[in-house]
Amino acid sequence: MSDINQPHLEKRQIIKATFIALVIGVGVFVIAILPAEYGSDPLGTGKLLGLNRLYNYNYHQAATAVEISSTPILTISDLGSDPSVPMPKEAHNPAPEKQYADREDTVSIRVPAGKGLEFKMNVLKYGKVKYEWVTDRGVLFSDFHGEVKEENPDPNKKEYFQSYTEAYSNNVIGTFLAPYEGRHGWYFKNNSKTDIVVSIKLKGQYTL
Repeated sequence: MSDINQPHLEKRQIIKATFIALVIGVGVFVIAILPAEYGSDPLGTGKLLGLNRLYNYNYHQAATAVEISSTPILTISDLGSDPSVPMPKEAHNPAPEKQYADREDTVSIRVPAGKGLEFKMNVLKYGKVKYEWVTDRGVLFSDFHGEVKEENPDPNKKEYFQSYTEAYSNNVIGTFLAPYEGRHGWYFKNNSKTDIVVSIKLKGQYTL
């Protein structure tokens, strides 16, 4: 059996190869790893190569997961108005022969830190709407609900409303069939210390 000749490297060649590997490693770390994993972009390569988006996505997903894991548990008893509030008789009116014309809208709403607000649309009975909403950061509490359109509402009476979905989330999509004519939409509550912008996309039979 013949001997295998092993390449003999001089000390100077070993040092040179080690130095080159070190330079390449530092370059990769500064160019790619820093922007993507730590959000630092000293050379601007992260923005140029789109690696900053990886950091923003990973950070946003991790922060959202922590927020969702720390939110209260919702139960069926949280849905809708108090059981003592009767459903208005107008909820039993028949559906109209013609629905609102189909349309599409995109609306952005800023929900202030520690505050809540509502966004509503008018939908006729059995009107159909597809929707999606997503925040620019963080988690919102949302209550998707509807209020019956009454002919002569009593201002001294508690208002009846029916909740369709309640959740703590940063993104929700769905399809909605109105059970009665009225105002239907979301109550958003921002429990964080930073303003959150929620973007809502709508497609269906409604008016704003």
